[in-house]
Amino acid sequence: MGRNTRKRRTPMATKAIAASAALALGGGGLIWANFYASAHEENPANQIKAAGAQIATIQCPDVGQQLTDVPDGARQGVDKELAELDKQISEAYTRLASTRQAQAGDPGFVNNAILGPLKSKRVAVIDRIGINIKRVGGQAPANLAQMADCQGMAADANTNDGQAGGGQNNDGQNNDGQDQGGQDQGGQDQGQNNGGQDQGAGQGQGGNGGQANNGPVAADFIKIEDVQPNSRNLPNGLAANGDGGSTGTFTTNCGTNENENRNSDNVIVAPGVSNGAQHHHDYVGNQSNNAFASDEDLANAQTTCQNQGDKSSYFWPVLRIQDGSDDIDANQPGGGQDGNVGKIVEPAEAQLKFVGNRTSDVVAMPKALRIITGDAKSFTNGLNNANTSWSCTGFEDRQVTDKYPLCPQGSSVVRTSNFQSCWDGQNIDSANHRTHVDFVEADGSCSNGFKAIPQLQVRLVYDVQAPQINNGQVQNAFAVDTFPEQLHKPITDHNDFINFFDENVMNEMVQCINSGQDCQ
Repeated sequence: MGRNTRKRRTPMATKAIAASAALALGGGGLIWANFYASAHEENPANQIKAAGAQIATIQCPDVGQQLTDVPDGARQGVDKELAELDKQISEAYTRLASTRQAQAGDPGFVNNAILGPLKSKRVAVIDRIGINIKRVGGQAPANLAQMADCQGMAADANTNDGQAGGGQNNDGQNNDGQDQGGQDQGGQDQGQNNGGQDQGAGQGQGGNGGQANNGPVAADFIKIEDVQPNSRNLPNGLAANGDGGSTGTFTTNCGTNENENRNSDNVIVAPGVSNGAQHHHDYVGNQSNNAFASDEDLANAQTTCQNQGDKSSYFWPVLRIQDGSDDIDANQPGGGQDGNVGKIVEPAEAQLKFVGNRTSDVVAMPKALRIITGDAKSFTNGLNNANTSWSCTGFEDRQVTDKYPLCPQGSSVVRTSNFQSCWDGQNIDSANHRTHVDFVEADGSCSNGFKAIPQLQVRLVYDVQAPQINNGQVQNAFAVDTFPEQLHKPITDHNDFINFFDENVMNEMVQCINSGQDCQ
């Protein structure tokens, strides 16, 4: 069976709500402890507090990932409602972050003033999603109404029970085999904000560190020398190519976003919704990508790619240095209004390469195929859709997934994304934007009758200095943009692609890859 079906679990009923606290161990491993609360018991936020961790953010079931069968006629309305759910979570997180004093004086404050009202709002939106689906003859998931409940989550927590992530299972917790090397993972009592300083995790005084008090923190970084070679253990993001099968490559050069084409939309997940991503993306290639772009708009767009037959859209969340400065979007949606602050850094290199499959030839991608790799909400969703790889030049046999790398002098930060490269042979997208494509299996094959397509491998290099970490405080941290409640965690990194290669160029790519040539 393919990974999409093998790893999915049915969410538990809302009578049992779980929060999983991840405690770092000396060897870089993780030990997971689950704290359960029945519906008639004390609210789960207090259960987390009882375990010794203050509520840092809000964790809600990812409704969109449960919607695997939405009729075409309902998708536009459903996508807009899902964006409204995202907005509600962000607003609730903002209230959580701004009411620490009230929370300290009232153990029921979070439940009564934040989680309760959030649930009521989510019930209304989820009802409208069901109505949208049923109006065109579809069938909404039976458990849809049960996904209105949200819970408080500790800063050092993640879910591994498949519950908060909308039925996602996190097979194999991510520890990357890393040795923390004496790195200070503490600083939980600082909470001060001095421009680019973190100021530790800030849990003791109600902050989450970082320039905007929503991350990152000292525990989000690790020296690359302390990461064991070849220790990356996320099942997603394996390279599809190898010594056998189709061994060629096709490289397209589309620049590094020198013209600063950015917005906080996501036309794949939230078409027609301004600021649907709530964080900014760098765009290379297609120059017409925004929330309102149609396929016709994208097909007729200008491109930054040297090969003018490539009008594909390649986009990823921007990287910022939190040095106390503000960028142009400091007071705008997706920027400062959504907790994404600091100076945006353009990549020094952006390598876009398509490779083959080690077990077979590849077939052409259909025009307008959409692929999202990674999960922008994986800090609260869990690891099922996570696909991150952080490293440093000169150390790229060492890949870390849940930490930002501290690179030595003369070494640059590297972000790598190996996309899904198995296609169902029919659809250019799916209701949850996942199930029409899949990652290769461990042996490189495609399962469930899926067809091998060229695998996009994106490698981004950034010339940024390693932050300074002393006594649990981090100064001049770098981090990717995130949804506000995701606390700028490195595990949330992701990458997006929409295929608009000219048909002749796509056929040339397939021929190059299948014949073992290296083309560009």
